[in-house]
Amino acid sequence: MVIARLAGSGCAFPARLEQDALWDEFFAPRLGHSRVAERLFWAAGVRHRHGVANPLEEDVSQWSTSQRMERFIADAPALGTKAVGAALADAGLDASEVGMFAVASCTGYSTPGLDIRVASALGMPDDVQRLLIGHMGCYAALPGLGAVSDYVVARRRPAVLLCLELTSLHAQPTTGDLSQVVTHALFADAAAAVVLRPTGPGPGVVDIAARTDPATAGHMRWEVTDQGFRMGLSPEVPAVLGRHVGPVVTRLLDEHDLAVSDIGAWAVHPGGPRILDTVEHRLELPPGALGVSHGVLRERGNCSSATVLVILDELLRGGQPETGKPAVMMAFGPGLTLYTALLSRPD
Repeated sequence: MVIARLAGSGCAFPARLEQDALWDEFFAPRLGHSRVAERLFWAAGVRHRHGVANPLEEDVSQWSTSQRMERFIADAPALGTKAVGAALADAGLDASEVGMFAVASCTGYSTPGLDIRVASALGMPDDVQRLLIGHMGCYAALPGLGAVSDYVVARRRPAVLLCLELTSLHAQPTTGDLSQVVTHALFADAAAAVVLRPTGPGPGVVDIAARTDPATAGHMRWEVTDQGFRMGLSPEVPAVLGRHVGPVVTRLLDEHDLAVSDIGAWAVHPGGPRILDTVEHRLELPPGALGVSHGVLRERGNCSSATVLVILDELLRGGQPETGKPAVMMAFGPGLTLYTALLSRPD
């Protein structure tokens, strides 16, 4: 089987935010020091995260969508350039060799877009093929990975995928809406990139699988409003994903004569602690199997589409899968949609 190889990865983060300071100095006073809101805030499982907009320094919650988009294009290109540059260096590849550059984001738009700006800043060739993946939400990295992998296999040229999200620019006015307390506690900013090549020693992208449950589409929403993009999250999301994660993963692995016990590493998008607990339970994973996902949630927060690539970067730099076994990536988002990817063990 001809497969694209993950040759390099890189991440970039804006300023670090301390969760306890955000609660004590910003959210608690605005929520009347509500004990219920406080429990929900800390139940998100985040202790530190990153953001271009720090509420303690500037409150963007009253900004118009136009102002937020202007800020996105002011801050995003440098962050994306840093992440892609790091991934290219990790792969030992010059930007002039890139044949395709794909960018996923659901938090900012402009034309000329982030893809053109980052490609130009790094010196990618003027005939580089570009793909912009917008508004798919937290799972966008995996269809993006599938697209660039297909390009690498078909064209036998290197490709780059960048996922960049600045969720801090979409902070909403602080109200008693408990679902917004969760989103204010959970989401963060990051840029993460991977480089794929037609040959090499890295893990191979073997297969991509997806399932969408349109009947539950209202459980997770990312709505464009006059005051930025507003997230809507239902507490039923973990239960819905719990119904699908087992069948989707089993089918993906069955097609390659594999079982859950054959997988040496799991990069699972931490939509929240309950989602990670649901995946662990439904797949009967051994203790610690999602340790990196839990760690990224705790120290980085939920960075939307970039998160699963941040987890992958940490797994690769930690030498996992240590046993030389295959790995599985998994992410969730609006739809409700579940995406999975099977990676072969490194050669």
